[in-house]
Amino acid sequence: MARYVAFLKAINVGGHVVKMDRLRQLFEAEGLANVETFIASGNVIFDAAAKNGHSLETKIAARLRKALGYDVATFLRTTTEVAAIARYQAFKEPNVKGASLFIGFLADTPGAAAQRAVRALSTKADQFHVHGHELYWLCRGRMSDSDFSYAKLEKALGLEATFRNVTTVAKIADKYAS
Repeated sequence: MARYVAFLKAINVGGHVVKMDRLRQLFEAEGLANVETFIASGNVIFDAAAKNGHSLETKIAARLRKALGYDVATFLRTTTEVAAIARYQAFKEPNVKGASLFIGFLADTPGAAAQRAVRALSTKADQFHVHGHELYWLCRGRMSDSDFSYAKLEKALGLEATFRNVTTVAKIADKYAS
């Protein structure tokens, strides 16, 4: 059995409210074991015998769509992958005072043109870096002062994503990585 983290998009935002007990039940109904949630923003940790993460993502997303009545993009990573993502140093100076670091989980690795398009969006305040299936966004200052949004980054990438603060990702890695 592998231990996975599902990073879900559109859970408890935009008028959609899903109680964590209900979310755990939906994952258990998919035959997944040891299901836990981590904060109420769509982070679900579970064990699965599935070897194909992409197929499992598709099954979970279909179950959530049927049960909740709207699309919930689902991005799976093993707990080992989450630990590597949390440790990865995308920027030379990640701990800039007043800055925030966000990680966007992507379904696929963006192509070279998409990566160039995202890097071209970089400014003094916002810097972007793609590594594998993740987009790292260093926001110097408050995110509300940035010219960027998750939607704008998704458009540049040509891929759907869900974003988490690096602190959340690090806490998940610390708690669940083997």
